[in-house]
Amino acid sequence: MEAQEGTQQPHLVLANKLFLLSHSDVPDIEKVQLREEVFASVKADDMAPLYETLVAESVLELDQGVMDSMRAKHQEELRKLDEKIADAEENLGESEEKALEQLKVMESRTVAVGQKMDLVFYTLQLGFFYMDFHLISKSIDKAKNYLFEEGGDWERKNHLKVYEGLYCMSTRNFKKAADLFLDSISTFTTYGIFPYDIFIFYTVLTSIISLDRVVDPLEILTVIGKIPYLTEFLNSLYDCQYKSFFKAFAGLTEQIKLDRYLHPHFCYYMREIRTVIYSQFLESYKSVTIEAMALHCKIAKVAGVLETNHPDAKNSLYQATIKQGVFLLNRIQKLSRVIDREMRNGTQELRRISKVGQKTKPS
Repeated sequence: MEAQEGTQQPHLVLANKLFLLSHSDVPDIEKVQLREEVFASVKADDMAPLYETLVAESVLELDQGVMDSMRAKHQEELRKLDEKIADAEENLGESEEKALEQLKVMESRTVAVGQKMDLVFYTLQLGFFYMDFHLISKSIDKAKNYLFEEGGDWERKNHLKVYEGLYCMSTRNFKKAADLFLDSISTFTTYGIFPYDIFIFYTVLTSIISLDRVVDPLEILTVIGKIPYLTEFLNSLYDCQYKSFFKAFAGLTEQIKLDRYLHPHFCYYMREIRTVIYSQFLESYKSVTIEAMALHCKIAKVAGVLETNHPDAKNSLYQATIKQGVFLLNRIQKLSRVIDREMRNGTQELRRISKVGQKTKPS
């Protein structure tokens, strides 16, 4: 059921492209290319129902000729399947046409636990295509029952760890996801759901916010350099170089936002990673000034949180101008008060001299 090394299942690649088409942060010029690729995939595999759905949602434009061609192929394929189903019902009993129902039938008639596990893995892939977490959870439980009751080979056990880790990460259980991913690093062969470098990306991200230790298996260190910013992200945390850490994290945010499994948890992950950094930084000190933390923020004492802000260059220049202007006005006002005081003193002195002169004037 798994693809060869480095190749992801085509329907999961298609699912990711459909996700990117719906994402507001993806530039329009890239969406043009994505639409062409999605249409090519739909056309190549005669996905008429999916094509109808995408046309109805205005993701793709309707090409009636292509639609009619796909429907004609479906009718011919259904005719052939009807003949096979009729033969199967006569010799093997009832059968169903829908994908999940067919998988259940095949599973019930399969004896070998390895083949049953393969059918469950395919069901899991369907679940991840539609992000149907109920189906995914049920399938994982079923696979565990097979392994517990009937045993299973070592490779399929490792596959299940990766599927379950992806499910845990997609449902915000980062601690369990990190443990499962780390257990699978040296035995990873589940290329059907994502490439190995993406697997390492998920492993590092989930580990940093959920584990007390820094992840450093050799397998991670040999691959981590292929993913932009990930090396700096991991090493700067270990070296307590927080400025470098946040720069690297800023570079990773775009990849997190455009990941169909991590995107729903983006804001949560941002909060958690800050908590990790603040906790590590403050652990060595009894008290720390905000200036020492080099943060643009204010303290919400009631809520007990630091609210950060990121002023741009224009805003900083504006604030500096206002500050200098206020300083200048204060100096002018102070100078004005000094001049007024000196003028009053001078006037009083002139009056005193005038009075003295009048007293000494000869009569």
